[in-house]
Amino acid sequence: MTDIRLYMLQSGSLKCKVHNIKMNQGNGADYEIPVPFFLITHPKGHTIIDGGNAVEVATDARGYWGGICDVYQPVMREDEGCVAQVKALGIDPADVKYVVQSHLHLDHTGAIGRFPNATHVVQRREYEYAFTPDWFAGGGYIRKDFDRPGLRWQFLNGELDDHYDLYGDGTLTTVFSPGHAPGHQSFLVRLPKSGPLLLTIDAAYTLDHWNEQALPGFLASTVDTVRSVQKLRTLAERSGAQVVTGHDPDAWPAFKKAPGYYD
Repeated sequence: MTDIRLYMLQSGSLKCKVHNIKMNQGNGADYEIPVPFFLITHPKGHTIIDGGNAVEVATDARGYWGGICDVYQPVMREDEGCVAQVKALGIDPADVKYVVQSHLHLDHTGAIGRFPNATHVVQRREYEYAFTPDWFAGGGYIRKDFDRPGLRWQFLNGELDDHYDLYGDGTLTTVFSPGHAPGHQSFLVRLPKSGPLLLTIDAAYTLDHWNEQALPGFLASTVDTVRSVQKLRTLAERSGAQVVTGHDPDAWPAFKKAPGYYD
């Protein structure tokens, strides 16, 4: 496949509480959020963005994730793993050139080490933090997802590498957006027909965050979180990009899902 396309996919969902997503809101009400990931097909080799949940949680969530399941309970089938979904689109996993990580939280690391020829692109700050997280963040990092032998890593360095153009043709550009995690990055995807789409990932969980009506239920830095949203809003306005937030159960259904695509 040589056409430039963006596929939007989902590796199940997470059951949690409203306050886990929208700080100090919901009065303990139940909430269920989608776990998106993305595939870009490209003549220079394909890219997976994040990969969602690791497929292992479909059969043994607590055994794989541990106590974090008391807060975020995954709902997932084995055929919703990223490799199975890529194959279902008729794409050979060997043709995936990059696995690009927004950050290394457990619901974003499902593609790491699953694609044999891939280079894994992540912010150096995030990679280093994932091995030594602060006490309040430790449950969100599943070390066996990213601490794997033989992986090829490409590290980006915050503001120095901001707006890194992965293919060199403007198709996929990284946008450093810390706050939710110390090394979080979002992505601007420019497509020939559909135009630009801004994947905020967890810099803005929901449109409430995007519209500055709520803080996310989990963050590493409140100030960085707020300023990253402001940065992304400016980018969206200047580029005319369609905004895709990270885990919004109300906004996500409106987007075209695989096997449909944006081109």
